[in-house]
Amino acid sequence: MSNPYYISPNDWLNIIFRLCLALLLGAVIGIERQIRHKPAGLRTHMLVSFGSALLTLIPLQAGIPEHTGDALSRVIQGIAAGVGFLGAGEIVRESSQKSQQSEIHGLTSAAAIWVSAALGITAGCGLWQLGLTAAVLSFVVLNVVKRLEARG
Repeated sequence: MSNPYYISPNDWLNIIFRLCLALLLGAVIGIERQIRHKPAGLRTHMLVSFGSALLTLIPLQAGIPEHTGDALSRVIQGIAAGVGFLGAGEIVRESSQKSQQSEIHGLTSAAAIWVSAALGITAGCGLWQLGLTAAVLSFVVLNVVKRLEARG
């Protein structure tokens, strides 16, 4: 039984498509964050998505097709956990010298970084319809829901 996600190391057009798709999907989120002048902007989200796709492609290319699913599952779990540390750095920052207390900011930005990683995984797996749909829905959440929150 062959794995439908496995791609031959010689299938460079497919690999290039998946990596470019990851950059595009990360850019959808990153542009919105950049416009809102958030610290994690266009380049950050593009790189998170790209890195996630790249890490996803490694077991898809290097693995034995029958065992790729196990390796892919471990990679996805590692990405989800690893990106959490990046998001944590976005959330907790030291406040001014006067109060000497930590403030919580950037929850939405941290969530956007996490979503960018998931978009990269979808691109790396070749799930372009899922990735494009999720990127559009994420953009809607970041823009439309923000406007609704401002009214309430």
